[in-house]
Amino acid sequence: MKYKVTQNHWGELNDQQIFLYELSNNNGVKVHITNFGAAIQSAFVPDSKGQLADVVLGYDDLQGYINDEFYIGTVVGRFANRIAGGKVVINGETHQLTVKDGGFHHHGGKVGFNKKIWQSRSFTHEHGVGVILEYLSPDGEEGFPGNLLTKVTYTLNEQNQLLVNFEATTDKATLINLTQHAYFNLAGHNNGSILNHKLLLPLKRYLPVNDMQVPTGMITPVVGTPFDFTKFRPVGERIEKDNPQLILSRGYDHSWVIKKRHSSQLKLAARLFEPASKRVLNVFTSEPAIHIYTGNFLDDTICGKAGSKYPFRSGICLETQHYPDAPNQSHFPSTLLKPGNTFKSSTVFEFGVSLSL
Repeated sequence: MKYKVTQNHWGELNDQQIFLYELSNNNGVKVHITNFGAAIQSAFVPDSKGQLADVVLGYDDLQGYINDEFYIGTVVGRFANRIAGGKVVINGETHQLTVKDGGFHHHGGKVGFNKKIWQSRSFTHEHGVGVILEYLSPDGEEGFPGNLLTKVTYTLNEQNQLLVNFEATTDKATLINLTQHAYFNLAGHNNGSILNHKLLLPLKRYLPVNDMQVPTGMITPVVGTPFDFTKFRPVGERIEKDNPQLILSRGYDHSWVIKKRHSSQLKLAARLFEPASKRVLNVFTSEPAIHIYTGNFLDDTICGKAGSKYPFRSGICLETQHYPDAPNQSHFPSTLLKPGNTFKSSTVFEFGVSLSL
């Protein structure tokens, strides 16, 4: 049999069942998904010698995800990243979203999709094996209008690709910006810094941020800056440069522009390479931006899988999404979802090896 999926009981919360699903293919690749936060809990992929390692940060049990403050492995929504001020106008009506102390909405609010229990079911077909997860966000949750039904489908195929497909519908005009917030370390989740990883972003522009780490509205060329990854470069090569944007964010915590409009077309957004294992992660997406976050707020107090510590910059996030603060920036791709329309988004995490990079 090419593919296999198993469902394991992982706990209970608020009288609801929490499951951990294991997806596997013929190549030995295994991915674990939980319906708490729709999180990727682990991903075992081979190196150049065929040795498997778990390359995503995560927790051994449900309590770890309940306590987590770093969105590790989870789906972030309704609105990933930041909205300045927290007040948004939709169809002429003002809505106050929940905000953090800095005065901005962040990653879906006080209790975002990363802390929700999703309805789940597994599937197997000729092209792969996977899990479908659904969550109904009620009208007014975290200040957003409309009952929003969100579905995320994870599929593992024989090409060692993990496909992440989002769909969402609403009964009132609302805002949506979803992302998968996995922290990757291609040397293994417990192998320390990601600064030696090499990163390629075939992208020529990025979004500078202000002191709230909200985009200023400018779309700036990367040429001549530490944000130029149009050729493979070590993540840590310029991360400590005396650059106001890097100092402000304690490293990379910025969005790069893939395209000006959201469409169904998949484009290469990023390539990540780990020199010792020769593992490669290619990221393709239909989203108009990718947000790179270098684990700048991780620290040694985080106890991950098998008692591992996840220190400063021990994981890198490759978050495909719309532009942050889009509701306040009319020239950014719209994040408005209207009744009768379906939001759709696709991202592919493709694992492989390369001996020549």
